[in-house]
Amino acid sequence: MGTTPRPRISPGRFRELGPVNWLAWQVLSKAAGTEDAHLFSTLGRTGGLFRGWLHYSGKLMPGGRLRRHESELVILRVAHLRECAYETDHHIRLGKRAGVTPDILEQIRTGPTAPGWSDKHRALIAAVDQLVTTRDLDDETWSTLANHYDERSLIEIVLLTNQYDGLASTITTLRIERDGV
Repeated sequence: MGTTPRPRISPGRFRELGPVNWLAWQVLSKAAGTEDAHLFSTLGRTGGLFRGWLHYSGKLMPGGRLRRHESELVILRVAHLRECAYETDHHIRLGKRAGVTPDILEQIRTGPTAPGWSDKHRALIAAVDQLVTTRDLDDETWSTLANHYDERSLIEIVLLTNQYDGLASTITTLRIERDGV
């Protein structure tokens, strides 16, 4: 394996983050189980944009309508498809708290064809795959998903998938180092 590229933007500290974002970074790092959640110390450099992003992200997860377990399935599948190790590491830790076992992680890596999915979760994973790869859902995938979720949840699934797809792209583009590196 090659070397990990250096971050394009170094994680900020008090001077770059300011007192509010510095405090948010400290709290979020502890909640993530790390001394320095590089994602937050990097994005925190954007000032109020960081706080707006945190609010939006928090409304989707953990504050969304989907069960936490289902949110983690979505996020971990996006992270796998985008080969985003940072997102994967972070959500394996969070997913454990939401009942994502090593067997479920293997199903996530395999995708919607993995044995053991309920019909509902198979539809969810298939929808994530299609959204990430085509940026849309065909009528058949939408209909299958709609058999299991109400309209508000359907909107949330699309928003959550795209949020974490965009976040994976941000992490990759900025070369944000994995926590503990």
